[in-house]
Amino acid sequence: MQNLRSDTRVRYRERLSPSLWLLVTAAVVGPMVALTFTPLGSLPALLIGAAAGVAVITVLIAASPTIHVEETIVRAGRARIDARWLGEITAVTGEQARAARGPALPARGWHLIRGGIDGIVVVENIDPNDSVTAWTISTRTPDRLAAAIDAAKRAASVTR
Repeated sequence: MQNLRSDTRVRYRERLSPSLWLLVTAAVVGPMVALTFTPLGSLPALLIGAAAGVAVITVLIAASPTIHVEETIVRAGRARIDARWLGEITAVTGEQARAARGPALPARGWHLIRGGIDGIVVVENIDPNDSVTAWTISTRTPDRLAAAIDAAKRAASVTR
């Protein structure tokens, strides 16, 4: 029998799901759609409105990106990089995070920024063949993500 256990160790995983306020705001779609369909009758309008509200919330949650740090690979949304190409790691919150998302945002960087999520981790990209200079990633736990990326960097330097 084969060993079905994966040897890949997940160091960090986070889904950047929408905030509660965004989900509540999206739920307002249901009554708006129901009002549009009131000429069909109140019951069909309510059912269509409820289905529309649930559909919008489901799409918002399903389409939210994830961050993974597995062994020596860092994934942020669709992007992926080997940790050996990562340099300095900076985890910030509050006013520093606002600056990292705004004026200090690297123009040639990879950005995975989500509203409503305060923490930011900025990771330098030292790959000479890559035009991206840094990764800027929104996270609810910047210290944990920075520690996981640092551990992946250490593991990558051991396997070289």
